[in-house]
Amino acid sequence: MKQNNIIQLDFTDVAQVYHDLKYNDGEIAFADNITNIPGLMKQFQVNFIAYLMVLDGTMSLELNTVPYTLEKNNSLFIDRKMVIDNVRHSNDFRCLICAMSADVGFGFFNKSLMHSVMHIMTNPVIKLDQNEVDLMIRYYELLTFKMEHPEMNFGRETMRDIIRCFAYDLLSNINRRLIQGSEDDMLRQSDRIFRRFMLMLAANKSANRSVQSYAQELCISPKYLTSVCRRHSEYTPSELIATSVISRIKQLLLYSDLSIKEVAGEMGFDNLSFFGKYVKKHLGLSPNHYRKANGYGK
Repeated sequence: MKQNNIIQLDFTDVAQVYHDLKYNDGEIAFADNITNIPGLMKQFQVNFIAYLMVLDGTMSLELNTVPYTLEKNNSLFIDRKMVIDNVRHSNDFRCLICAMSADVGFGFFNKSLMHSVMHIMTNPVIKLDQNEVDLMIRYYELLTFKMEHPEMNFGRETMRDIIRCFAYDLLSNINRRLIQGSEDDMLRQSDRIFRRFMLMLAANKSANRSVQSYAQELCISPKYLTSVCRRHSEYTPSELIATSVISRIKQLLLYSDLSIKEVAGEMGFDNLSFFGKYVKKHLGLSPNHYRKANGYGK
């Protein structure tokens, strides 16, 4: 689909345009070769989250019109809504890449690592040392081994646990560097506000969906909170809140024994009908159908 003459690439499009994926469960996918993806050189916008690590060669590209060059042992974080253009790579380019839907990626964030999350949103290219590269490769080899031995693969959640550990280790290493390199740095006011807001979302297990209430707790206006979020993430507070809430709802629907009514109550929805409409709006299915479609209870 095109919007403002820019090709929109949703997560569901990934498997359709690229048939060499090593793994794809509908919300997480990874591959080890992207040089033959059709249309890679065209301008497009991604509506999901992706992480790329360069094993050999070089790649240049523009993210939101800002040019970047990637070399061996560089990694790249691509946030949703980023516009990618002018992609070029050397003949010996090799990489590992993991893509995931936005709400799944949000669920991997931990409040203790929010500093590193904020950092990579504005500094998407990260230089890894050899030990970090080796660790990331070991994770990939483990995922590959699990896929090649289905008798030892206990389902999608096992794969996600491995990828979750991968994400935590990566963010922890970035966090360690930030702490070592900038303990005395002072965050600007907007940085502090955005960090507090993201920590509030990470800690919130209820259904607080009110931008007004978050802004009030931060002692700022909803308009200023919107400005801060746009500046640091390109998303509105409502979008970030919805991503956090729907991630929690999915966890309860798929991995708890709560009834639909109990999940609605847990998430602060007094009206079961409104809860059903909210879930269908964000997931495309009713709560019950979403459970069935994802093999709940099997």
